[in-house]
Amino acid sequence: MTVGMDKKTVLVCDDEPHLREMLAEYLTERGFCVEEAEHADALFASIGAKQPDIIILDINMPGTDGLTALRELRVDTTIPVIMLSAAGEVVDRIVGLEMGADDYVAKPVDLRELEARIKAALRRQDLSDVPTSRQAKMSGTVPFGRCQLDLDGAKLFAEDGKEITITAMEFSLLRVFAQNRGRVLNRDQLLEQAHDRGWEHYDRSIDLRISRLRRKIEVHPTKPETIRTVRGLGYIFD
Repeated sequence: MTVGMDKKTVLVCDDEPHLREMLAEYLTERGFCVEEAEHADALFASIGAKQPDIIILDINMPGTDGLTALRELRVDTTIPVIMLSAAGEVVDRIVGLEMGADDYVAKPVDLRELEARIKAALRRQDLSDVPTSRQAKMSGTVPFGRCQLDLDGAKLFAEDGKEITITAMEFSLLRVFAQNRGRVLNRDQLLEQAHDRGWEHYDRSIDLRISRLRRKIEVHPTKPETIRTVRGLGYIFD
């Protein structure tokens, strides 16, 4: 099964040859183009030659680990990144989400789950994906604290006009808040509107992403005034 008219390119970065081969075979059979990288240096070399649509990145690799590679990626790119982590590495998952990872999948990898998460991340990245009627009406720019959100271009700008790098998920969250100004939204509502339904998400991922957004838009991130916490209920943008 393909993902749209053109094949999407998945770059798999993992130091285990068997895992790379298994993922490449499975995803190729389902209509993706797959590139492989055995370490972070190969990852950046591959991106330099041709930018993929999504990256599958292992956290624990010799040399430059996955979290360090993710930090470098997020300096100047918003390519969706799904992290691979061992089942017990909760701290690494939290750090990865805070640093801008779009999702994670625990090892041993469930191939069907990974495929579903890849497709979900690609849908979020594709801003032309059938918007709701309310989304269709939203356009122009929206002030968020000391920043401006360009809804049409899916970009965030600082006071001096410089662009601030945001991921597709971060843009989706800001857009949901813009569409619901003055309304308290709980975690489930934010997940439903900014993410995809049908499969389980990391319980605190919304909190971590909002914390990351606050560092970008708030004058005082530890005392947020733009996206506020309503104790016991959720978050509000007003």
